[in-house]
Amino acid sequence: MQLEFLGGAEEVGRSALSVDDSLLIDFGMKTASPPQWPLKLRSIEPDAVVVSHGHLDHVGALPTLLAGESRPPIHWTGPTHQFARRLARDTLKLHGGTPQCPFTETEVHRLSEVSVEHEYGVSFQAAGYELTLFDAGHIPGSAHVLVDDGETRLLYTGDFHTGSQRLVDRSTDRPAADVVVCESTYSDVDHGARPAVERRFAQTVRETIHEGGSVVVPAFAIGRTQELLMVCAAHDITCYVDGMGKGLSRMLGGRSAFLADPDAYQEAIGRARFVTGRDGQRRRIVRNNSVVVTTSGMLTGGPAMTYVPAISGHPKNRILFSGYQVAGTPGRELLDRGTAEIDGQLLTVAARSDRFDFSAHADRAGLLDYLAAYQDATVLVTHGDRCEAFAEELLAEGYRAAAPALGESMSV
Repeated sequence: MQLEFLGGAEEVGRSALSVDDSLLIDFGMKTASPPQWPLKLRSIEPDAVVVSHGHLDHVGALPTLLAGESRPPIHWTGPTHQFARRLARDTLKLHGGTPQCPFTETEVHRLSEVSVEHEYGVSFQAAGYELTLFDAGHIPGSAHVLVDDGETRLLYTGDFHTGSQRLVDRSTDRPAADVVVCESTYSDVDHGARPAVERRFAQTVRETIHEGGSVVVPAFAIGRTQELLMVCAAHDITCYVDGMGKGLSRMLGGRSAFLADPDAYQEAIGRARFVTGRDGQRRRIVRNNSVVVTTSGMLTGGPAMTYVPAISGHPKNRILFSGYQVAGTPGRELLDRGTAEIDGQLLTVAARSDRFDFSAHADRAGLLDYLAAYQDATVLVTHGDRCEAFAEELLAEGYRAAAPALGESMSV
């Protein structure tokens, strides 16, 4: 096999891997100003595409593949298909009609025309390969992708988690492989025990409410919002939900096969109060001693742009971040400095802020546990800020490991 790393190599974002110029695995975008896209954005013409999961950095550029006469089939799970369409439409709302967006509504519509949905563990043929998707335990529908050409078995991990979450089961499948392209997002991090994280989160929320304050929980729309709704329900915390996560949360109710506990999920959705956003409702909610889970997770847009300024002036209120905050985002600035640029205005925030590690990625121990099944394979480290360092650490442990560079082509 000839592999070409068109994105996601020595970086997080715009994941894209070409196999023999025939099969494309993922085709994402990197959130930046302006957005960054995979290499060969307008020139690549694969025979087929397979997608690991429905996050923007893995699906954000997919519609561009459908602009010409060649329209390759896209293979994925049902939730990934639905997430990808929703994210594409959101990208159009933000950047459509500008040079920052390389596709139109026409290409977004074609995503469904070329979609081929698959279940976990059922092999299928595409572009001359046998492919199988395995549950990656990251978000609903996320998958490890196994590619077999009859001589070489390539395992693309996508994003995965080996720890417990309420929303989805952890990754347990370890199919035999000769080459593993492995994510490394948290290769130097220990997430800590999830039950302890939940308890601290619930205690912080209850203390804030008891003191007369309100809580805003910025959360990613896909996966994180739904996980937090389940956490709140499990700890008897009544919460509002707002932003893109609302519609996606309802949609997942019809995808029970991809949920760890469909009954608990339905209970959580039933308990949550869905915000309409009409007539100043958002400001009234946070004036009334409430908890709101809302997009965006890093304060780059969404209803959080209303909620955070509304509670910012008093230290009895709290802003509880549910995930990593990328350097340069308003969320990171608020955590580090107590100020944030919201809708173009510099906001000094008196409300207290904190971060809770609800990550859906494997941490260092999880990565090493996963790779223990592949000590005889070649491991290619991608999707991280320290890919080269992690590859060197694996080499020291006896693995055959390397960190491909962006644009690098290699034979495996």
